[in-house]
Amino acid sequence: MSIKPVKQVATIDEHIDLLRSRGMEVDSNLARQWLTYVSYYRLSAYWYPAREMANNNTRIDTFVAGTRFSDAVALYEADRKLRSLIHDGMERIEIAMRTSIGEILCETDPLAYSDPNQFRTTFKHQQWMSTINKRIQRVGKRSESIRHYQADYAGRYPFWVLAEVLDFADISRLFEGLPGRYQQQVAENLGIIIDLSILTKNQQRKVKLQSPLVRWTEQLTIVRNFCAHHARLWNKSFTPAPTEALRTRQEFAALPEGQSEKIYGALTIMAALVRTASPGTTWPNKVTTLIRDDFLTNPLVQQTSLGIPHGAAFTL
Repeated sequence: MSIKPVKQVATIDEHIDLLRSRGMEVDSNLARQWLTYVSYYRLSAYWYPAREMANNNTRIDTFVAGTRFSDAVALYEADRKLRSLIHDGMERIEIAMRTSIGEILCETDPLAYSDPNQFRTTFKHQQWMSTINKRIQRVGKRSESIRHYQADYAGRYPFWVLAEVLDFADISRLFEGLPGRYQQQVAENLGIIIDLSILTKNQQRKVKLQSPLVRWTEQLTIVRNFCAHHARLWNKSFTPAPTEALRTRQEFAALPEGQSEKIYGALTIMAALVRTASPGTTWPNKVTTLIRDDFLTNPLVQQTSLGIPHGAAFTL
């Protein structure tokens, strides 16, 4: 198999000429500003859906009529604002989960997290503890609490101290490792209460074995990481999370059947969690306004690229 040569670097003016030759409407001043500080490659993901389709259902280089550089820029800005809002919401969710899990684990012993018998047999406890020790080493010199417990308690850290050095991924894995009854307790503390009476016996059994929130925290971990690395959220697929049990609740009824892997599902779950953690919050309204006014009005955006079901009005 022949290997394609790596493309050579093009100048900004060459990129502008290229886009125009392919049918895009380009304002030179606007394009120079954006291509100078946001790369052509990074922006290209936002105009990708405007590339025409060939007979074999693949994208070709030319653009559909009316494609504008300014629409790609507006979509990029909307995506950036969404990342900022998600970062804000995830802060509250992360702290709420730390607190709820800590209350359960510390009920009998503040060091219970270090005992593998407190968790499922499938939980890779030793691996998790190894990760946590790395987190402690990473912040040890900068954290007064860590230095205090190293000096006075021989490095035995109560969970409430340890929680301050954990990443959301660490919290998510710990939550997954908890027995089903504790997972359910954490989920209910965060406002995720499943109406088991609506489910079949098999569905009830699955929910009792593992809270649906487990797979959602896994998805939120990935979404959070995308935000931390300034990656695109629009038109992306994340780790699928189940919707069957959650759809028994009215606030989750609009989730896609079966599973959800687009940003709409993550935003819906986040809105419920943030409302519980921060009563009276305006976060869901801010996200709703951004999606309606900045995404759904953009000609490059279709509802399905956000994961919003056909015919559904977006609201959180």
